[in-house]
Amino acid sequence: MSVGILLLSHEGVGDALLAAARRLLGGLPLATESFGLPWDGDPGELLPAASAALRKVDGGDGVLVLCDLYGASPARLAEKLVHLGTPARRVSGLSLPMLLRVQNYPELGLDELARTAAAGARNGVVVDDA
Repeated sequence: MSVGILLLSHEGVGDALLAAARRLLGGLPLATESFGLPWDGDPGELLPAASAALRKVDGGDGVLVLCDLYGASPARLAEKLVHLGTPARRVSGLSLPMLLRVQNYPELGLDELARTAAAGARNGVVVDDA
């Protein structure tokens, strides 16, 4: 059993990050899917489809939901998802370093993987003086 990863973002953002991660890693050790909200989509109407995407990646140990922007429609939809019954944690600020970091620790449990995602995002920001 393992934690699944659901990228919940504005349309196109998660798909691009997922494609980059697959290219860089050659394969993903954790079941990972992207669910993009159309720019004019109603999060309430998209809840059933997002819930299906969440269940699709659940490997038995819950789902880490990575959102692109805290407070925006994808994060508000994720807030509803994490209360539907499947164990889930939501982390906002989705970035490529965050996604790569969680893929490198497939043995971690849901809570620790959420902390690892946040650390990956923080550590992925570097001021380069070159």
